[in-house]
Amino acid sequence: MSEESILVREIEIAGRSLILETGRLAKQASGAVLVRYGDTVVLVTATMAKNKREGIDFFPLTVDYEERLYAVGKIPGGFIKREGRPSEKAVLSGRLIDRPIRPLFPKGFRNEVQVIATILSVDQDNAPEIAAMVGASAALHISHIPFAGPIGGVIVGRVSDRLVINPTVSESDRSDLHLVVAGTAEAVMMVEAGAVEVPQEVILEAIKFGHGKVREIVDFIEKFREDALAMGLAKEKIVPEIAAVDPGVEEAVYPVALEKITAAVRRCVDERMDKKSREDFLDQVKEEIVTQFAETFPEQGPSVLEVVESAEKKALRRMILDHKIRIDGRSTTEVRPITVDVGVLPRTHGSGLFTRGQTQVLSVVTLGAISDEQRLDGLTLEETKRFMHHYNFPPYSTGETKPMRSPGRREIGHGALAERALEPVLPPEESFPYTIRIVSEVLESNGSTSMGSVCGSCLALMDAGVPIKAPVAGAAMGMIKEGDEVAILTDIQGIEDHLGDMDFKVAGSERGITALQMDIKVPGVTAEILERAIAQANEARLYILGKMTEVIDRPREELSPYAPRIIHFTIDPDKIRDVIGPGGKIIKKIIDETGVEIDIEDDGRVYIAAVDPVAGKRALDIIEGITKEVQVGEIYNGKVTRVTDFGCFVEVIPGVLGLPGKEGLVHISQLAHHRVAKTEDVVKEGDSILVKATGYDSQGRLKLSRKEALPPPGELAEAQGYGGPPRRERSHRPPRGPGRREK
Repeated sequence: MSEESILVREIEIAGRSLILETGRLAKQASGAVLVRYGDTVVLVTATMAKNKREGIDFFPLTVDYEERLYAVGKIPGGFIKREGRPSEKAVLSGRLIDRPIRPLFPKGFRNEVQVIATILSVDQDNAPEIAAMVGASAALHISHIPFAGPIGGVIVGRVSDRLVINPTVSESDRSDLHLVVAGTAEAVMMVEAGAVEVPQEVILEAIKFGHGKVREIVDFIEKFREDALAMGLAKEKIVPEIAAVDPGVEEAVYPVALEKITAAVRRCVDERMDKKSREDFLDQVKEEIVTQFAETFPEQGPSVLEVVESAEKKALRRMILDHKIRIDGRSTTEVRPITVDVGVLPRTHGSGLFTRGQTQVLSVVTLGAISDEQRLDGLTLEETKRFMHHYNFPPYSTGETKPMRSPGRREIGHGALAERALEPVLPPEESFPYTIRIVSEVLESNGSTSMGSVCGSCLALMDAGVPIKAPVAGAAMGMIKEGDEVAILTDIQGIEDHLGDMDFKVAGSERGITALQMDIKVPGVTAEILERAIAQANEARLYILGKMTEVIDRPREELSPYAPRIIHFTIDPDKIRDVIGPGGKIIKKIIDETGVEIDIEDDGRVYIAAVDPVAGKRALDIIEGITKEVQVGEIYNGKVTRVTDFGCFVEVIPGVLGLPGKEGLVHISQLAHHRVAKTEDVVKEGDSILVKATGYDSQGRLKLSRKEALPPPGELAEAQGYGGPPRRERSHRPPRGPGRREK
């Protein structure tokens, strides 16, 4: 292969080289780009089906983010040594790429498009998801697929109040913000953020800062396509096959449909219909219109229905823009009625029920031992996960029947968003050594269930007694935009999400934002619109927090009686083997005897999880008995185990679980202050005596002294009337005359 058939271009982003290459790999794809950022390497391909898919009313775009563990020098765990289903990180990264590119395909385009990002090499300082996003944009842009791009994407961090583009691992560890910004040169297409209660002004500044770097990447990809076209490595865009409604049908049906549906929407407002009643009523009106034109256009029923639905969208949007009234009668800034309850489940560790309008979420907290944390087998440095938030969306929540399957991309994405919103306020492991799992069950859905799960989960955490730093709530904002007319909607419901132009979710505490996610259906929004949406979301969040704190404003003082109590302490790492025992024999015996869970870290940290405090204390005593060392100079109350001619052996630390305790020798010379002729004159086997640890002999055997544990002889005599062995007193004899000595 000649060098002329390969195109390589380079740009510097955040002080590191971002390199795009095409023409060498995957040449049968519609577009293929190899992206290298530092030592992170990603191959991204874009392909398109020749024919459009019939019978669907959506654009069939698929973005697959394929992690390969060889990229970080790992062999997959488990019995089958190959990659299996996508990890949660892979699913979220695929969604991250999908969201900014999806609005840039033609309306009505129905050819299947697939973007595959294969992660080949990972340098932890250079995020593969950003390289994949840039690669997806470039691959689509040089392909023949109709795509109104390109886009660019960056991560914005904040280290010591300074904004940083694509922070390294060390910078990320010190950053209180992780913000992903993607967009075109003109506007922002997607925003996703996790933050540690960062003020909204800082978030807006970070979005603008990131978008400035996005423009540089977009210009770079534009020039890359120009060079690729010149070298024959890029293709001209095709004109997509999009079925158009017959002008005669639209001309006849649209005015009638718009008039009737506008009247129907007004009736929905006047009668304050709930979701089910409103849907049934509007479906009936639309069906009547389709029936009305069935004879006029007998072969064009689908086209008539399409025009009717277009009229429905127009009627709803114009009512909001012209009259500032929504279909349920609310103003653009009004939050639906809220009810809050906690402690609704008697045996769980914590529960919260959050209802906002016809959206209802039940969140349940479970507290576990450190060993319950999730093990990760992925491309990041993170190997375990202590906090998990899982989101379930059963079909009954929308009054439908569907097969119950494993969580899809939507469920994983919504669960991760709520997890990101709550994690910044959780206590650190050092002060609260628990694994925390929350499950949010959506019981009713009419818009913004992800933010409902944030609120319900925060309530459940406080009900469980988890000492969070501050309560967190969330709200979803929407937008209706036609030309220069823009309406920002607070707390959107399902129909506004479906017929609107934006879904902008913001969560946080009173002090600031903890999570943010924006999806749009139009080609980008301006900074001014974002500023309005964030400010309006802040008002809604504070209002919702007020409703929550009326019921519970701080974590409960005590954990649930059904939650484990965790005892946390540290032992000498050299003693870990003693606690575990050969083949785990000792630790298994402790667990069997006490019924607790025990986790021991390599650095000597020990966690005992026990619902019964007595059992936890018993396990603590056993481990301390195994690991406790005799301290030279300390006095112990020991038990005499053996008596010999040369002294006695005394157990100063009792044995546990049938294991021998710690004992030493009290030499006969150390039994008392006076000379002892026979050991049994002072002690007998089974006696409890005070002894002092005086050191170890050359063979490492413990030396003890009873004498040094006793008070000095004078004090002992004064205290007990005893100062040593009895002395012979002189006998009293009658006086005699002078003896020889006197003479």
